[in-house]
Amino acid sequence: MNLEDVRKVYKTKTNEVVGLDNVSYNFLKGKFYAIMGHSGSGKSTLIKIMGLMEPLTSGTYKIENKDVSSLKDEELSKLRMKHIGFIFQDFYLDEHLKAYENVMLPMLINKEIKSQERKDRANKILIKLGLEERLNHYPKELSGGEQQRVSLARALANNPNIILADEPTGNLDEENEKMVFEDLKALAKDGKCVVVVSHSNIIKDYADIVLKIAKGKISEE
Repeated sequence: MNLEDVRKVYKTKTNEVVGLDNVSYNFLKGKFYAIMGHSGSGKSTLIKIMGLMEPLTSGTYKIENKDVSSLKDEELSKLRMKHIGFIFQDFYLDEHLKAYENVMLPMLINKEIKSQERKDRANKILIKLGLEERLNHYPKELSGGEQQRVSLARALANNPNIILADEPTGNLDEENEKMVFEDLKALAKDGKCVVVVSHSNIIKDYADIVLKIAKGKISEE
């Protein structure tokens, strides 16, 4: 992922608020990036733009050498589905679905995965994350750490090469927080580009590169 002079401006009736101020950075596969900063610094704005959930105001953002600003909505959806997995502070699991069924959800729009392959694929991902005894459990039957690992498995459903996480350990205790960071570190070692927004200083023990963001600008720590 490559950002060049990316700028995001939010306009109101009376003024303009700069969310990102000419951000340039090249995020590489095989690296675990931590993005840290105070509330309102631009962290969430950056993640939303990187995740194709929000358009940039100006500048260039490329994924797999494709300039996203030139793509139509359908093309953006396909790019997001194929290349990006999301993890959030709130787990957003469907309480009426079992763990493996929650992981299967992103596969439903992926025509490259046959219907008969979905359950087996979901189970394999969950087992790799140490949830072999929780495959058939509903979210309410899981601990907070287990729920977040199910959401991580869901993010991996379509085998994306980019993992974006916005405060993924915000609702977890320290023990489960470390487990999630260890999982994310392992994904980076497997060749994925992992970008995590976090307030926790613990992430510094796991990240390859720590980026600070302040007033819409980023710098390496």
